[in-house]
Amino acid sequence: MKNKLKKVAIDTNNFLNKYLKKQKNSYLLKPMSYSLLPGGKKIRSKILIDVGKILNVNYKKLVQVGAAVECMHAYSLIHDDLPCMDNDKIRRGKPTTHIKFGESTAVLAGNSLLTLSFEILSDKNLKLKEKIKVKLIKKLSESSGHTGIAGGQFLDLNFEKKKIPIKKIVDMQIKKTGRLFSFCCVAPGIISEKGSKIIKEFESIGSNIGLLFQIVDDLIDYRGDSVEVGKKTKKDKAKGKATLISLLGYKNTIKYANKLKFEINKKIKKYGNKSNNLIESLDFIFNRAV
Repeated sequence: MKNKLKKVAIDTNNFLNKYLKKQKNSYLLKPMSYSLLPGGKKIRSKILIDVGKILNVNYKKLVQVGAAVECMHAYSLIHDDLPCMDNDKIRRGKPTTHIKFGESTAVLAGNSLLTLSFEILSDKNLKLKEKIKVKLIKKLSESSGHTGIAGGQFLDLNFEKKKIPIKKIVDMQIKKTGRLFSFCCVAPGIISEKGSKIIKEFESIGSNIGLLFQIVDDLIDYRGDSVEVGKKTKKDKAKGKATLISLLGYKNTIKYANKLKFEINKKIKKYGNKSNNLIESLDFIFNRAV
C-alpha cells in the first residue's frame, strides 16, 4: 500500500511542479508551492485512482484531476489554519503558511490554489470532452463551497462549546471532509460517462470514506503525539469542538468507525478484484488511529 500511495504522490507532485513552472511568475507562487509541495500523503488522489481502476479510467487523466483536488485541499488547509479559523501554527511538521509568509499572503495563496484547481480541470491538455470538464468543475465547486468544505468549516466553528446531536455532527463532517472525497469517487464515473445510478452509489461511498477519514483524524487528535502526527494534537477538546468523541466517548467512536468501515467495504467488495486497491486505501485510512 505504501509503495502505491508513494507512486500516486510522486506522479501528482510531478504534474503540479510542471504545471506551476508554466504559470506566469508571481510572488504568490512560493507560498502556493510551500503549501502544496511537498508533504501530504495525497490520499484523496489515491482514492480517485482506486475508483478509476474499478471503472477503467485512464491513469494520466486521473493524475491531472487529482492535482486539481490537491490544490483544493491545500487551499482549505491554509484557510483552516488561519488565526480567524483554527489558529494552527504547525502543519505537516512545518510552520503553517500564515506563520511562514504572513496572514494576508496566506489568504491570497489559498484563494489562488482554489482557482488553480479549476484552471487545471479546464486545461486543454486534459483530453476530455468539454461537457465532462464542465460536470467535473461543477461537482468540485459544490464540494468546496457553502455546500461542502466552506459550509462544513462554518459549522465546525459555530458548533464549538455547544452540545450538538450526532446527526448534525455527521452532516458537518461530511461537508467539511466527506464532500471532497465524494468528488474523488464520483469523478471517474463522470469521466467514463457511467449512468446516474453508479455515480450516485460512488458519491455515497465517497462521503462515507471522507467521514471515516475525519473520525480517524479526530481519534488521532485525541490520542496522537504532535511530533509523530506533524501538527498539534489534543486541540479539539481544548477548543470544545463538536466531534463524535465529545459526544460518544473514545471507545464508542472507534466502534462507530469500525461499523462505518464495514459498511463501506460491503458496498465496494461487489466490484471484485478491481476493488482491492480501494479496500487497501480504506484500511490505510482506518489504521492510522488503531
